[in-house]
Amino acid sequence: MPERWTDHALALRAIELRRRLLRLIVDAGAGHTGGGLSSLDILQVLYRRVLRVSPETATDPRRDRYVQSKGHCVEALYTVLADCGYFDPADLATVCHYQSPYVGHPTRKIRGIEVNTGALGHGLPIGVGMALAARMDEAPTRVFVLMGDGELAEGSNWEAAQAAAHYGLDRLVMILDHNRLQITGSTRDVMSNEPLADKWAAFGWHVRTVDGHDYAALTEALNTPPPAGQPLCILAETVKGKGISFMENVGKWHHGVPSAEQLAQALAELDAAEAALRAEEVSA
Repeated sequence: MPERWTDHALALRAIELRRRLLRLIVDAGAGHTGGGLSSLDILQVLYRRVLRVSPETATDPRRDRYVQSKGHCVEALYTVLADCGYFDPADLATVCHYQSPYVGHPTRKIRGIEVNTGALGHGLPIGVGMALAARMDEAPTRVFVLMGDGELAEGSNWEAAQAAAHYGLDRLVMILDHNRLQITGSTRDVMSNEPLADKWAAFGWHVRTVDGHDYAALTEALNTPPPAGQPLCILAETVKGKGISFMENVGKWHHGVPSAEQLAQALAELDAAEAALRAEEVSA
């Protein structure tokens, strides 16, 4: 089982990771800022509290698998993997630079990344295959797939959802980063996908809805097995651009790159958030 982190420790770490994520995107001159910030807390909980995998066991055939279907938000994954020791954090300075293996979507060239992703609607079908393979191998492997809500417009997801339920893949977990915004607007306006809980339940999945920035709620939802024979759907309610006031719930930050002034403002907000958390330590 991964090392146990307190909620307070995770909150402090999340502030530092948000700093690194923003600097990475500014250095790269490209990136998906809003979705990276909305999914960062989910990734922290997965890698700190849930996934039975580490840099030392990254090739163990019986390890848990993580698939980032919303591959365009790879900057958040790079940031968390580096922080967990999968590679040197200094490598983050090379993201999207000439001849760097750290490109704008996940690739298996990077230690800790299981599968190339980026074309939306592929992650869940791959996860279904992984979960079926693990069952055939009689391995204890669990498979976790992170998706974006705009991604649900891809029909392949629903074929995979149907197959997962048909085969009773109760070690498959789909986590939806439900921030309600995609590149061209709100998911409701572009391709309405509600009522999500009812739809996943109708496909035979066990559904849980949680605050995607609540570490305790996420941990419990992810670590509690679903009923036997049912795959698990976690609807993680998140805020696009979480943690930076002028980015939160603003569509243009889907892939916006902060200017120098905006970066300074964002870092100042994170400094203030850290100071408030540190003050809680003193008063406790």
